[in-house]
Amino acid sequence: MQELKVGMELKKDYMVTRTETAQAMGSGGLEVLATPILVAWAENAAYEMAELCLPDEQTTVGVNINLNHIAATPVGMKVRIKVVLSNIESRRLDFTVEAWDTVQKIGEGTHQRFVVQKMKFMGKVLQKKNPK
Repeated sequence: MQELKVGMELKKDYMVTRTETAQAMGSGGLEVLATPILVAWAENAAYEMAELCLPDEQTTVGVNINLNHIAATPVGMKVRIKVVLSNIESRRLDFTVEAWDTVQKIGEGTHQRFVVQKMKFMGKVLQKKNPK
């Protein structure tokens, strides 16, 4: 298992299908990559990078994302997400995010995740269903 280190990066490719369009998501009326999907892909790439370095009893949860979606991408085009671990402060992980289709940069921003103990975290969440 690797150790989380500032400067680590992960690149992940995705394909834009009709189910990932603004029209299908209800976030717009056109058949172009939806911003909520771009956000989800950025979170997924950061999550997967962190998971490679954490013990089984830990995971990360997303707590903040600031992403500018700067160009439209049509159905059928590949998108590459690149996340770079830019800062580690205790349990907080800060990432920079870039997204490119096969023609141009389509997104950029930052994402923040926290390392949590799975059982402890879920215990607190599940208490919401059965408050004392």
